[in-house]
Amino acid sequence: MPAPARLLLVLLAALLTACASSPPPAKPIVYAPPSAEQPAAADDVLFRALGLVGTPYRYGGNTPDSGFDCSGLIGYVYRDAAGISLPRSTRELISMRAPSIKREALQAGDLVFFATAGGGKVSHAGIYVGEGRFVHAPSSGGTVRLDSLSTAYWLKSYVDAKRVLSPDRLARTP
Repeated sequence: MPAPARLLLVLLAALLTACASSPPPAKPIVYAPPSAEQPAAADDVLFRALGLVGTPYRYGGNTPDSGFDCSGLIGYVYRDAAGISLPRSTRELISMRAPSIKREALQAGDLVFFATAGGGKVSHAGIYVGEGRFVHAPSSGGTVRLDSLSTAYWLKSYVDAKRVLSPDRLARTP
């Protein structure tokens, strides 16, 4: 196979994996529950996440200037709005020692996880904003957007949720 064709095949495979994996973090990051010194609440997280709607998707991206993949968006929002450092990949996020939350108990600011590649293995994540909706960076060629958990696609691929913010810092939904 000619070199340009091999390169194109490798690039296509990388784009199709979307959020299924990510580059390893520069240094290990361990989730630590928010402390009393962390002034941000879920409202800050929500406003920051919603303010990034429309930002281009970019595999491995983790800033508004470079674009975001799903875990890059989550890490940026929590670091910027709440001063919380989170793991970089979706697999590390789902494995962190934060409480799992049932779907009917979701609160604004919780992280939601999906198996978009099938098989029940987490490959995508977003930030729940309330009223059955979440913000996420879904795929190559797309942008950060707001979606509903009740659509057939997200219902089928939903796996779990984690509460990163302590209960006293959660946003209240009507």
